[in-house]
Order: sequence, then structure tokens, then C-alpha cells
Amino acid sequence: MNDDVRPFQIAVSDEALDDLRRRLAQSRFPVAPKSDPWRFGAEDSFMREIVEYWRDGYDWRPWEARLNSFGSRMMRVNGLDVHFLFEQGSGPNPLPVIVSHGWPSSIAEFLDLIERLAHPERFGGDVADALTVVVPSLPGFGFSQAPPAPFDDRRRVAEMWTQLMAQLGYERYGAAGGDLGGSVSGWMAYDDPKVVAVHMNMQTLFPNDADIAAEPLSAAEAAWLAEAGRQTHREVGYLVQQGTKPQTLAYGLADSPLGQAAWILEKFKVWTNPQGDAPPPYDRDLMLTNVMLYWLTNSAATASWYYVSMFEGRGFWMEPGGRVTTPAGFCFFPGDTLRARPPIEHSRRTFSNIVRWENADDGGHFPAMQYPEVLARHLLEFFRPYH
Repeated sequence: MNDDVRPFQIAVSDEALDDLRRRLAQSRFPVAPKSDPWRFGAEDSFMREIVEYWRDGYDWRPWEARLNSFGSRMMRVNGLDVHFLFEQGSGPNPLPVIVSHGWPSSIAEFLDLIERLAHPERFGGDVADALTVVVPSLPGFGFSQAPPAPFDDRRRVAEMWTQLMAQLGYERYGAAGGDLGGSVSGWMAYDDPKVVAVHMNMQTLFPNDADIAAEPLSAAEAAWLAEAGRQTHREVGYLVQQGTKPQTLAYGLADSPLGQAAWILEKFKVWTNPQGDAPPPYDRDLMLTNVMLYWLTNSAATASWYYVSMFEGRGFWMEPGGRVTTPAGFCFFPGDTLRARPPIEHSRRTFSNIVRWENADDGGHFPAMQYPEVLARHLLEFFRPYH
């Protein structure tokens, strides 16, 4: 391990937890519309139950200990302190893999995944498939230092991650992620020949408009884009707000734990099971641990900055003529934000060497939290040939 790596013990003060409980006890709820549940955002009855449980039932300390149990560390990378979890894989030849989260997620998303990847033999798998797992918090998320202003290109995070892996001494490694983490992983595969394979559970890096103009869309691609537009037209409000005026929103989220939780947990519902009044299908304590990583680090503003690149820089789009030639794998979950997966020919416009293309039977935007055993199996199988 590089000497620049420093042990980092997550240790939230009792005063911070007492302040949170006081704020929760003083929560002021908005007027709730008479409408179908979740139609206009976070559901009132669900949020009232969450606040009551968060105040009186949730215990941060066991989750803090669990985060620390996975080799919590800090490293200076390109001028910023980056917090990451690290778990050395079993066996003689575990392939290093860096796993990146997105918004409104955090490193908490992977707490049930890390051990399954690093020690598959503990879950009935083959020790030969073991991976050494590196899980960093994106700059401005959790305990990772934020840049002084929003990045204009998510590729800059990929550059940081390639530097992080180089500083850890890895000559070859894999990359994986979804949401923002998918685009970061894609850029890593594009820029760093040390990336031997890249896996995504959602495609978030797409061809440049100039390339599409030069090679028009197929009928299947056009139909998919139209359907994706219909599915998501009511789901882009957060993106526009965070991509244009994130600071205005952040004042409310930084001051109100109820507001921060509602902003995040509504996505855990509608990006997984958007229909009906069922709550998000995730462990309640794990969801709140994810929210806590935003609240305790006051990162509502800095975590939202990544969407600015979609309006003032480069967000999800490749440079003209760009193709990721690294072996790529996809596993799509049917309840995700884009509930119809793209035609493979569209994905090949960006990832020209797709070697694995799968659909999971169930699950949504946060599969590592909902079905960690399923995602682990896909990742272990995908990276198996590259050890």
C-alpha cells in the first residue's frame, strides 16, 4: 500500500447526533396534496414514519463501525483528500476493482456488496473469483473533500480515480458503477489502458451528437429514445434544479434533515418501484445511513454539483469520435429510471467491445442495496477472465 494512504476513522461527535435529533423533533411538515401516493413527490405518511424512526429508533454507531470495518482510508489525489473503503480480496490473485457510486447514493450503497466481491468463498462461491475492492466517495460526497467549484466534466473524476489506483500501485484493474459512477467508470476505461474491463448496471455515457448525425439512428434506437423520454419526462426536475441552481436548493437541504431525507428517499422509491403506494424496497436503516452521509458531512450542495456539467460542460456525452474499446459488460435492472434498456447497437456507439449484455429479473436503480447477491454474481462472473 502506498505511503500516501492514511487510516481514517469515521467518528461523528455526540453533539452532531444530538443536534440531528433536536432538528428531527422540530420538523415542520408541508401541506400534503390529496392525490395518488407519491405523485407529486415524497409521500407525507412515509416521511412522517421515517422522521419518527430516525429520531427514536435509528442508531448511527453500528453503521459507523461497519463503514470503518472495511479499511476506511484517506488519500490525497490531485490536490483533494479522497475517502475510500478498501477490502483486500481472498486468495492469491484477486483482481483490483474500483466501484463508484452516483447520486443520491454514497459508499453506503455497497456495504452489502463489498464482502461478497472480496470473499466469494464465504457465500458459496469460488475464491479464485475474489476481487480486491476499492470504494471511493466522489469528491464532494461524504468525507471526500469537495473541489472549490463544480467540475465542468465528469472525466476529471475519472482522472482522479486513475491516479488513485496508480498511487495504490495497481498495474491493471477493473472499474464498475452505475449512475454517475457509470460515466466515471466509462471515462476511466476510455483514458487508462490499465483498466482491463469495465462493468455498468446503467449506461450513463453516450455518443456525441456529431457522431449520431454522421450515423443516423436505427429504428430501434429512435423508438427507445422516444420511450425513454416518455418514461422520464416527470423525473428530470431534480436534474434541472441541481444542474442550474444547486446552491438555492442546498440551503434548505443543509438546514433541514427532513428536507434532505425527502430529496433523497423519493428517488429510492420512484427509481425502483414507481407505481402504487409501496415504500422503497430497501432496508430502512441502510437508507438512513445513506442519508446520514449527506447530512453529517453537509454535502447536499457539493454532491449536486455534478449535474452542472450537463448544462455547462460535458455530462453524459463522449467527445466526437470517441469509443471505449475496453471489454465492457452491462447488467440492466428493470425498475431503473430508464425501464427499457437501450438497443445494443446504441450502446456500441460508445462501447465498441461489449462482451456481456444481460437483464436482471428484478430490481431498480440501487441494485447493490436491493439485490447485492445478484449484482455480486454478475460482477464476479464478468471479471473472472481478467484475473
